[in-house]
Amino acid sequence: MSSQKPLGTAETPPSLSGATRLFPIIGDPVAHVQSPIWLTRTFTERGHNGICVPMQVQGGTLDAVMAGLTETRNVDGILVTMPHKNAAFTYCSTSTDRASHSGVVSVMRRNPDGTWHGDMLDGLAFVKAQLDHGATIHGARALLIGTGSAGRAIAIALIEAGVREIVVHDADLSRVSSLLDLLEAMDSGRASAGTADPTGFDLVFNATPLGMEDKDPLPVDRSLLTSSMFVGDVVSGHGTTPLIAAARSLGCGTAAGVHMVEAVQDLMADFMLGRRSEQ
Repeated sequence: MSSQKPLGTAETPPSLSGATRLFPIIGDPVAHVQSPIWLTRTFTERGHNGICVPMQVQGGTLDAVMAGLTETRNVDGILVTMPHKNAAFTYCSTSTDRASHSGVVSVMRRNPDGTWHGDMLDGLAFVKAQLDHGATIHGARALLIGTGSAGRAIAIALIEAGVREIVVHDADLSRVSSLLDLLEAMDSGRASAGTADPTGFDLVFNATPLGMEDKDPLPVDRSLLTSSMFVGDVVSGHGTTPLIAAARSLGCGTAAGVHMVEAVQDLMADFMLGRRSEQ
């Protein structure tokens, strides 16, 4: 299993050469990203001569960077992380229905004509990570904190995975409203806005950046968590977050951000190599 392969020990791909295909991950910050190790390893295991490299791309510079990457013909794909997931969608000539519904992308690959095709894998990877670590999603009542690009994708994936009800919370009420409109358009009838109070929920999920900094507050009140809840977090690359630590101390089942990173690697490799069915 991938969890048995410690980060930081990936071998250099034996085929690394001038023929190596490039798959940069763009974002700001990127010091914490783990895909350069994980995805490069996955390509190597599949016998594909490709490597994922981190690129720190500040807001306001995406036009210039995308122009350069588009003209760099050994760049076959791009991984997209914050804060560019929304903006990157506009550079895609084609996209999956999943990406089109949310208006965001987390991965892009070349079309035959050199343009970009996008998809959003965050929701699929998050749900897979929860299921892999013991969560029951079908028929459950879920609280989702955070309705940014990752939160939107997770909400859609939770609806598709069969949650009975999903309550979303975000300090940005316009984002909440936009997400609820999107979910209503899916004819779900299962989504509503609410507070960050986890009382009565089976699933408690954090899709905000809270936990990236030591001084960050927990996204939910620790005293309101109970051992019957399953708690998931999107934050990775920063060790065990305070939310996950608190949940584990109470006996909750958990899936940390690193588990989402593990879950997404095969999904990304399949997408980049054109080996998965898409919606």
